[in-house]
Amino acid sequence: MNRSADFAVSAWYLIVCHMKKSFFLAGLLLPATFLFVSWLLPDNETWRDKVDADVLLAAESGRDLEFLVVLQNQTDVSAAKLLTTKEAKGEYVFRKLRETAQNTQAPLIRLVQQSGAPYQSFFIVNALLVKGNAALLQQLAQHPATARIEPNPRTRMQEPVIDDTSESVQWRNAVEWGIERIGADRVWESGYTGQGVVIGGADTGYEWNHPAIRDTYRGWNGDTVDHNYHWHDAIHEIDTSNGATTNPCGLSTLEPCDDNNHGTHTMGTMTGGEDNMGSKIGVAPGARWVACRNMERGDGTPATYIECFEWFLAPTDLGGNNPLPALAPHVINNSWGCPDSEGCNESNWATMQMVVANLKAAGIVVVVSAGNSGPSCSSVNTPAAMFEESFSIGATRNNDTIVSFSSRGPVLIDGSGRMKPNVSAPGVGVRSSIRNGGYASFSGTSMAGPHVAGLVALLISANPELAGQVETIETIIEETALPMLSDQNCGDFSGLQIPNPVYGYGRVDAFAAVQRALELVSSTQTAAAPQQIEVFPNPFGAEINLRSHAKEQPLRLDMYNATGLLVFSRAWPQGLAFETISLHGLPSGIYLYRLHSAAGVQSGKLLKR
Repeated sequence: MNRSADFAVSAWYLIVCHMKKSFFLAGLLLPATFLFVSWLLPDNETWRDKVDADVLLAAESGRDLEFLVVLQNQTDVSAAKLLTTKEAKGEYVFRKLRETAQNTQAPLIRLVQQSGAPYQSFFIVNALLVKGNAALLQQLAQHPATARIEPNPRTRMQEPVIDDTSESVQWRNAVEWGIERIGADRVWESGYTGQGVVIGGADTGYEWNHPAIRDTYRGWNGDTVDHNYHWHDAIHEIDTSNGATTNPCGLSTLEPCDDNNHGTHTMGTMTGGEDNMGSKIGVAPGARWVACRNMERGDGTPATYIECFEWFLAPTDLGGNNPLPALAPHVINNSWGCPDSEGCNESNWATMQMVVANLKAAGIVVVVSAGNSGPSCSSVNTPAAMFEESFSIGATRNNDTIVSFSSRGPVLIDGSGRMKPNVSAPGVGVRSSIRNGGYASFSGTSMAGPHVAGLVALLISANPELAGQVETIETIIEETALPMLSDQNCGDFSGLQIPNPVYGYGRVDAFAAVQRALELVSSTQTAAAPQQIEVFPNPFGAEINLRSHAKEQPLRLDMYNATGLLVFSRAWPQGLAFETISLHGLPSGIYLYRLHSAAGVQSGKLLKR
């Protein structure tokens, strides 16, 4: 028997003996002692297998706990790919996810309510955030509806960095250098500025009435402001670990506020107008923005990230009621990470990945800064940049070379070996808006990501049929990026191939991407129909499966490597609705596929492990 068990038995023995002296005292102590013994005795161990080691350690210390209870029942919303519009995808995903949560969480909620512990229910992933004690933790872990219990650590955003080797970057022709470098200003000349597109920002908050971004805030109509459905604050408590007792914005705010500068800066790069010197700072000045504060002075938790993602899926009024998935943004920019050193681990990764996957299924592009942990290989190693479903962005200088701090791929921490980043964008000396109506130049992949979120808005404004077509949008950006090579090799991945683990597919080219989007205008509707052909799994190993849900079965599958070379072609057998295709001979890497049928061409990306 272990030391804890010895101590528990000894305590039990003392209580029993004392009962002979004072039955009343024993009556008071017995319930608490029973819970203490049930926690420590080894014959009650199976529930522990569901609980993250960090949570168990905290429980055994006797401290109050904060943890995520992830339920067994998680909804597969992949059928959303059969729907052709963003609105239909969003409504379907929202309805299915919320139904699952409503139908399965009640038994666990009753346990929590009976204990008097505070909790929060999520549906974008079927989970509860609970603040309770060790006894409640054990009850929840023992319930068959519970799949696992995870920590909810406080995490730090990707702070802007100062790169001492970078040269000073100046704006030219009244346009910030990053906008000019990717050719966004040339896109404006064609009349596409992001009009009709909504960008979501998940960050430290936003100074909505800053002169550079006020007019693009969706809650502002030019005369009055209404924050319902346009703003949500997921910060409900102050992180006191650093001695703070207040927050500059307060908590659960009812109007946008930035407690750090970071969020306001990123939004300026996405949708900003002119700064105080007449320089245009935003990639998509015709787009509108909505936002959610998911960090308290730069610190967030998985729960605050999940809460914001859930709000983006179906924005609510300021009371958190009446969700409307039709008001969801087209793209969300994210500049936060959750490293292992701060308490995130494999269980957190799986939960966060489900959240991002569900957003993508709803037709929302999730842009994520790759991280500032370079130049080492495989430094893209935290949520959400590491996920296949995220569109991850590295940072380049004004001479198009990668900056040293930009995180590299491939992703090894989860064993996937997936190539990251997807693409790169300007991220050094980026001048944009900050609090109190000011402006400043920051460097970081947090400055690169907003360039790409703005680019997504330009693409959709040029071809509105792309709204909700996440894979197509990402493929256009990758295929039109300026190829960039590096002498840095990472494992089996050469820096001289495209894509590579340094730049991904290269530095984004907004003008080329929009031209590609315009080429698809006449064929988008036709090409959307064959999306009823399912290609899975992705990533794949030695084989892939094709399943047709449509009357028009595919006639041929073509696969191309990253350089555009045709490496595989296979005719579809007549009358066959399902087929497994062996691709054992193809090396690991990213492949583009095209499925030809009488209805058109379906295209997408596949990653071979």
